[in-house]
Amino acid sequence: MLGLMQSQQLLISTLIEFAERHHGEGEIVSRRVEGDIHRYTYKEVAVRSRQVANALDGMKLQFSDRVATLAWNGYRHLELYFGVSGTGRVLHTLNPRLHPDQISWIVNHAEDSVLCFDMSFLPIVKAVHGRCPTIKHYVAMCDADKLPVDSGIPGLISYEAWIGAQSSEYKWPSFDENSASSMCYTSGTTGNPKAALYSHRSTMLHALAGALPDALSMSARDTVLPVVPMFHVNAWGLPYSAAMTGAKLVFPGPAMDGKSIFELIEGEKVSFAAGVPTVWQMMLGHMQAGGLRFSTLKRTVIGGSACPPAMITAFNDLYGVEVLHAWGMTEMSPLGTVCTLKNKHLTMSPQEKMLVRLKQGRGVFGVDMKIVDGDGKELPWDGKSYGDLLVKGPWIISAYFKGEGGSPLVDGWFPTGDVATIDAEGYMQITDRSKDVIKSGGEWISSIDVENIAMAHPAVAMAACIGMKHPKWDERPIIAVVKKPGSDVSRDELIAFYEGKTAKWQIPDDVVFVDAIPLGGTGKMQKTKLRELLKDYKLPDA
Repeated sequence: MLGLMQSQQLLISTLIEFAERHHGEGEIVSRRVEGDIHRYTYKEVAVRSRQVANALDGMKLQFSDRVATLAWNGYRHLELYFGVSGTGRVLHTLNPRLHPDQISWIVNHAEDSVLCFDMSFLPIVKAVHGRCPTIKHYVAMCDADKLPVDSGIPGLISYEAWIGAQSSEYKWPSFDENSASSMCYTSGTTGNPKAALYSHRSTMLHALAGALPDALSMSARDTVLPVVPMFHVNAWGLPYSAAMTGAKLVFPGPAMDGKSIFELIEGEKVSFAAGVPTVWQMMLGHMQAGGLRFSTLKRTVIGGSACPPAMITAFNDLYGVEVLHAWGMTEMSPLGTVCTLKNKHLTMSPQEKMLVRLKQGRGVFGVDMKIVDGDGKELPWDGKSYGDLLVKGPWIISAYFKGEGGSPLVDGWFPTGDVATIDAEGYMQITDRSKDVIKSGGEWISSIDVENIAMAHPAVAMAACIGMKHPKWDERPIIAVVKKPGSDVSRDELIAFYEGKTAKWQIPDDVVFVDAIPLGGTGKMQKTKLRELLKDYKLPDA
């Protein structure tokens, strides 16, 4: 017997329709690339998103064609979130922090048809456009009079001219909710980046769960500042949850320094902010230097990498801001756990509460977790046993785009690459990573990529990249090198060899010359032994 409920597809277009009808006066504030502040409402987002939809139809794009963005957090980017996915096309957010070689590889692999970009990224677009044959249309996210005459990009049009001539009337199509809505490439894997392909259904369920009180607790009474980039797993789903709940959105644009973020929080009366630890570290440094305090900020979610205890203490004790420690992955859309306290924790001492807050938290509804030993046997939730962390749920990846790397699942569970414990209350804590990728400032660095560049130097016989703990960036890469007999290369020469071959933040901080790199029986590098050999090593600026 089936239930007798109406059947309606879970589609992203329904979010902006709902926002327009039920909280159309809700405000969206953006600091633009030009430096000024732009203000408008959800109603205007809806109108302009329909113009985007008509503009895409005018380009004769097919269903599921990919539309790429290379943009900061801002109102035009938000319009693309709804306008692209709402028509059945796929929004592909590109990470501008990557090297042009990596960006062009990703664009070609995704087979993007359109690229919309903020003007601050014009140099990147110039560097890649000749190598991206699938892109037929380039749109500069600026006013018509700001379009450069000598951009070097054939057929370049301005965003405002592109949508300005379009009708604001548009009937959003209905289609299967399992259709792809957006995609995001992760470099948190070995080898080339792989793409997580999100569906309308997964995105909508994720937005619902993210807004729950024991998740991110978003409501129409909140003013939300997503410092986490919109090119990072769709800003952790915050734009979708905001449209769903009517929360005021404040976008920081390119100004990500501590002073600018603090001024935006105070000026717009932000109550809830989200970002990686490095951003908050800069902001707290600015505040402490000037003796500043928050007047409206009540809570912040910190994810991307482990939050230092001193940061939790500073927010909670010095500024009265609740820290929500969170964990997730690109493959998880990304929300997995949030460290919200239970009622029983409220009467605990500050020291006992801190022990809870340092954990990555408990799973939100929709995410199931387990830890297993090396033989795949499930381990107990006792807070002591640690094993490989596996997850499953309706917004967790089942396969990578184009089947890259084969099936990632193990008996229906996704292996996260993290080693963790889970206590009897369901709070998970990451203890280590089972992969060799390095996480620096919330960004992944592939150790293989770093090693491959070193190995291209004529004086290098073998190279192994490992991550070293860093007080600001969580981890920074160093490269251990064995020189070829009779050859010589200095530390500075090898570091300089990386220039132009990868993004600056992916260049190793140091070179350690060794006689040999430990190898296993099959000839694979044993990085665990290498770390043991370098256990007393300290980074130059750590």
